[in-house]
Amino acid sequence: MSEVLQKYLPEHAVEAVFELIKANHVHLKIVNERQTRHGDYRRHPDGFHQITVNANLNKYRFLMTLVHEIAHLVAFEKYGRNILPHGTEWKITFQHLMIPFIRPEIFPHQILPLMARHFRNPKASSDTDATLSLALKQFDERNTENNYIFEIPFGSVFRIKNGKVFKKIALRVKRYECLEMSTGRMFLFQPNAEVEVISN
Repeated sequence: MSEVLQKYLPEHAVEAVFELIKANHVHLKIVNERQTRHGDYRRHPDGFHQITVNANLNKYRFLMTLVHEIAHLVAFEKYGRNILPHGTEWKITFQHLMIPFIRPEIFPHQILPLMARHFRNPKASSDTDATLSLALKQFDERNTENNYIFEIPFGSVFRIKNGKVFKKIALRVKRYECLEMSTGRMFLFQPNAEVEVISN
């Protein structure tokens, strides 16, 4: 298992993650990319704990995602099944499990202050922390034909992964207001959303 983890994790995180997996009896499955989530945790009826993580994540996002899911398992075991999935108990557990990894041997120096800030009050998804998400995306194998939504001019028409087409209209606080061309409805996009520009 630790040999497999070396392919997906920063080198200096492998041993500690392997110990976490063993200590919590995790059955880890590395799966093909899912558009809606980076990972998930399920407790099977026979009691075993399965965590899935997307294979296409870069090493730093893979580490965060795996620890995020282990935090669900640990929080449910410690506080019971009636807690909110991303409530206070999970946040405390995630912070506790993640802090040993927020070190310069594991994360690049430019990400460390963003990680420290994020883990003061971790969100259900690191994608909702646009600054951290963009910093992590620098380490992705990126589709060079795509742009981040914050990079494209207002008025640009773009397509997202599911094929829907939008026009970038305005900035509302931190997110971008975009018009869905086929329905005329407005949607808000995070600045780090990857899009394919059709026309400016």
